Amino acid sequence: MQLLSGNEAIARGAWEAGATIGAAYPGTPSTETMECFASFDDVYAEWCTNEKVALEVALGASAAGARVLVTMKHVGMNVAADPLFTASYTGVGGGLVVLAADDPGMYSSQNEQDSHYFGAAAHIPVLDPADSAEAIKFAREAYELSERFDVPIIIRSSVRISHTKTPVEVGERLSYVQKDYERAPSKWVMMPAYAKPRRLVQLERIDELAKWAGECPCNRVEMRDASIGVICAGAAYQHVREALPDASVLKLGVTWPLSEEQIRDFASSVDKLYVVEEASDYLTSAVKACGVEVSGFPRELPRYGELSPRLVREAFDLSVPETREVPDDLPGRPPALCPGCPHRLVFRELARIKAIVTGDIGCYTLGALPPLNAMDTCVDMGASVSMSHGFELALAGQQHRPVVAVIGDSTFAHSGLSSLITTIYNQGAGTVCILDNRTTAMTGRQGNPFNGETLQHRESRELDLMGLLGSLGVKNAVQVDPLDAKAVRQALKAATKEQADELSVIVFKSPCVLISRERKEPYFVNGNCVACGMCISLGCPAISKDGETGIASIDTMQCIGCGQCTQYCPSNAIELLGA
Repeated sequence: MQLLSGNEAIARGAWEAGATIGAAYPGTPSTETMECFASFDDVYAEWCTNEKVALEVALGASAAGARVLVTMKHVGMNVAADPLFTASYTGVGGGLVVLAADDPGMYSSQNEQDSHYFGAAAHIPVLDPADSAEAIKFAREAYELSERFDVPIIIRSSVRISHTKTPVEVGERLSYVQKDYERAPSKWVMMPAYAKPRRLVQLERIDELAKWAGECPCNRVEMRDASIGVICAGAAYQHVREALPDASVLKLGVTWPLSEEQIRDFASSVDKLYVVEEASDYLTSAVKACGVEVSGFPRELPRYGELSPRLVREAFDLSVPETREVPDDLPGRPPALCPGCPHRLVFRELARIKAIVTGDIGCYTLGALPPLNAMDTCVDMGASVSMSHGFELALAGQQHRPVVAVIGDSTFAHSGLSSLITTIYNQGAGTVCILDNRTTAMTGRQGNPFNGETLQHRESRELDLMGLLGSLGVKNAVQVDPLDAKAVRQALKAATKEQADELSVIVFKSPCVLISRERKEPYFVNGNCVACGMCISLGCPAISKDGETGIASIDTMQCIGCGQCTQYCPSNAIELLGA
């Protein structure tokens, strides 16, 4: 018996099932799954440039006969959708399992979405574990199901399942013999002449899967008080069991396809039927589509965010335990760039020149928050460069503020590169800032093509970012130290001055402070402080001010001695502690 998170359990289950290859792009709450899988013996695992590539790598390995695991967060499913939908036609060779980790509540995401819809739309089975014990069980069984029905299998998790640890019975690794590859163009070459017959195969499979869903042990009926019946899946099941211990429950482990007969039978066995789910109406709509009446809650269940037992009880208009209110005078703790972060001065200077900043996904998205206030848009991975180009097109011929795209090195490899190629191809103008901090910082400092660090620390090749820009035809490309305020200011001034006619790219290269771990002598504020607030405007967590006098102070325990603040102090009030 081991205590494992859902992510760890899925990785362990894949390994026990004989999976030998893993491919992923890191994204919370899925990241730890591939990191855990990579730690097992006799496996190969890699970070890919994006989720589409990861699924295509996995599909190729599956076609060759291997059992494969591919992992991503919910928005990564959008990126991987192209190969996913066609993989439902081709089927698999060796078993192929896709983890889609949803984030209801948007703890680390730009939207809420329900990955069940991908299974339903692509006609790919979806398994919904409700704890780590089911996560390992479903992952083990998914590979046999994948090969039995010749289709990828989606395991849909959520942040609560991914990161909560529960007891798990671990097993031994299956002695899986990889299948031999046999050439089969009619199965794998999806041009119309072959895709049309494969569509018929898919339709036959859907009927077989629907029959299997009504018989499989992943779904179970728990009859208690028949006055209330609840249909639920995943983490919502745990909340329902705690909130409504006497209610009868149809717990779905297979959420696509649904067994209409099983749903109707359960509905007929209870007086009132309810569907409890998080930030979605997928299950509710699917149950209603079975011709089953679903009762409305006495009080509305929240339509967004994670559920909790309290919220479920409130929806049923039941009493809830008394809780202690949070004191009103607690100070806020908004997220902030780390002390010494190499992104800070770039945003400070972008704010100073009042640039229109199209941002991207990464820890540097925090540049949108006070006091930096230096980001105007953030939509998805790679959108900064594309949206910057769009701004330039719309504002052409007008007097306008500088338009600057800001993107990280890993995100640039993910999808920013194709956006930049589009801008270059169409002779676009503007300024693109690539914040190369030598890692994929936001998800836990994973490797990427521009730092050359692989998941399993194999020998690799670090891509030459400046050389790549030159080969693409970017004439105005410079590399700048982002810790040097004057250099940052001059580079942005030069780039934005020329942007009306040409494209400029600035690579701000300096390692994330959590990689270098370099801690120099800290700084402190001497008696020269005039409370001008310049150092406060940097938003460094180590710097604060007196609420009455405005005099600044530096927490020497947090300060890492980067010296960024000294470059902005006009009164020489900041000096080294040991000087």
